[in-house]
Formats: sequence, structure tokens, C-alpha cells
Amino acid sequence: MQKLSKAEQERIAQAVQQAEQKTSGEIATALISQSNDYAVYELLAAVLAGLIYSMVIIAYSVEIQNWLQGLFWNYQIYYLTGFYLISTFLVILIVYFLANLPVIDRLIVPRKVRESWVNRRAWQHFAQSGVGHTKDGTGILIFISLLERRVDLLADYGIAQRVAPKMWQQIVDNVIAGIKSKQMIEKLCEAIVECGELLAKDFPRQDDDQNELSDNIVQLDN
Repeated sequence: MQKLSKAEQERIAQAVQQAEQKTSGEIATALISQSNDYAVYELLAAVLAGLIYSMVIIAYSVEIQNWLQGLFWNYQIYYLTGFYLISTFLVILIVYFLANLPVIDRLIVPRKVRESWVNRRAWQHFAQSGVGHTKDGTGILIFISLLERRVDLLADYGIAQRVAPKMWQQIVDNVIAGIKSKQMIEKLCEAIVECGELLAKDFPRQDDDQNELSDNIVQLDN
């Protein structure tokens, strides 16, 4: 994953600081290139492509044999078998390589599988990062997974009891639109400020409020 520049990280941190001036809620952000490697689906796609290819070339075995006979003066019957094996292996290899491209991954991996893995990875970070362990249970996490073009917004128990999940959906949708339009930083900063305004209604900033979580975005390895 291409790391965010220092300027981009500072913009996000400033947006968090701005949002938290109005609320006792704690806003955390995290970014990951992909929530799973999806290797099984990539391998299945490659093997399936190899199977289809092998069925096609078997159907044209006579034509291929004639071509090989014209190509080699000392043609042997095992040349045809070798052609089958080598070409099929190359097709599998090429398709597996292409399946690792994000645009192909999004096509071959079922949407529900991608959503499930992003949600699972988001909850894992939610627990490990301390977002789920603030004093009053007022932590929220904006978790962005780039390959899947998915954003999960998780709220701790204090917020979940007061703010309906549907209230976050428009914020999430705007960030997703930003990812697709190459405006992720702008839309994320807007989302952070909107979260602060939404939280301020039920969780206004207190005089003794302390900053319990880092304002910096966490860039996770896969």
C-alpha cells in the first residue's frame, strides 16, 4: 500500500482535533490496502481458467497437431502432450497474476465475502487499538479498506445506545465515493468533522475531557 504523505496525515489529524473540540467522543481512523489476500479465490479463478483452456485446446487437438508438425521437422507425438501441459500451466500462471490486480480481485471475490473480511478486520483493530476501551465507551472507528472500496464505521457501546447506525451511513457513503473518485483524504476529513458534529448533540465536550486516543491515522499492514 502506498503510504499517505506527511501532509495528508497531518490533514487527517487536524480534522480529528477539530471534531473532538465539540465532543467528548473519541474518533479514530485506520487505513489498510486490503483486509484479506483472497488467495483461495485467485487460485480457484486461475485453475478454472486453466480447465476451460484445456477443454478448448483438446477440441482443436487435430489443428494443433498439424501446426506442431509444420513447426518441427522431427515432430514426436509427445510434443502435443508437452504443448498441452506447458500452455495450460502458463494460462494458470498468467490468470493468477492478473487475479492479484485489485480491479480483478473485486470481480472474482464475492461481495459478501469482501464485506465480511473488512468488517472482521475492522472489529479486530477496534479491539486491539483501544477504541473499544475508552472511559465512557464513546470511541468510534472509521476503518477504510482500499481494495474492497469499503468503509466500516464502528461505534462503542456508549454511542451505539444513543445514535442509530443509519445515522452513519451517509457519512460512510461519502467516504466510499471519495475513494472511487481519488478524493479519499478530502472526503475522510469531511466525514471526521461530520462525526464530531453528530456526536456533539449527545456527547458534548466536558471540562475535564481528555484525549484518550491518538489523532493520527493508523496505516495497517495486510
